[in-house]
Amino acid sequence: MALYEQALVHRSLLNETGAALASNERLEFLGDSVLGLIVARRLFEAHPGLSEGRLARRKALLVSAPTLARWARALGLGTYLRLGRGERLSGGEDKENLLADGFEAWLGALYLDRGYRAAEAFVAALLDGEPEPEPGLREGDAKSRLQELTQGRYKRPPLYRVAGVAGPDHDRTYEVEVVVEGRVLARASGRNKKEAEQRGAEAALAVLDAKHP
Repeated sequence: MALYEQALVHRSLLNETGAALASNERLEFLGDSVLGLIVARRLFEAHPGLSEGRLARRKALLVSAPTLARWARALGLGTYLRLGRGERLSGGEDKENLLADGFEAWLGALYLDRGYRAAEAFVAALLDGEPEPEPGLREGDAKSRLQELTQGRYKRPPLYRVAGVAGPDHDRTYEVEVVVEGRVLARASGRNKKEAEQRGAEAALAVLDAKHP
């Protein structure tokens, strides 16, 4: 049970109370990789005719913060998140990024406790309830479009690099650099890493579109 309890501990609780606990950030890191592998394998096996770029686009949609937050809400995960007072007062139990991070952390705990097969079965049940994405459905998803473009043009995805973090835990601002072919193509900021990455992807797309209309 200790792993699952740790998966629900946000760093804001530790910073405010000084509690001798570990936050869920390491489990989130692990769960992110486990989720990526499960989704990639499912897509690879289910769509033998899809190109690498289209597979990457569908994967980006399924592992995105809105999707994970929706799954977390369906599981009631927000109710159990252990947050600092400031984060809770600002509605942290229903914030998209906190729910998505908590979901990944919980998946990491499940993987460590019961192994890959249990983690895969858990995610598969959620994936089975997802509608099949249609071509062009996610035109507003800048990260998906940038990944599809760079995979097709350069045979590799873009790199998102955190350049700076400012502000208290309950009101942080992240600055992210978007690196394509070893060059910083754009910079952007947001209230969390995922938001900053989306904005950075939009800026990078504008740069690439200007070069190659």
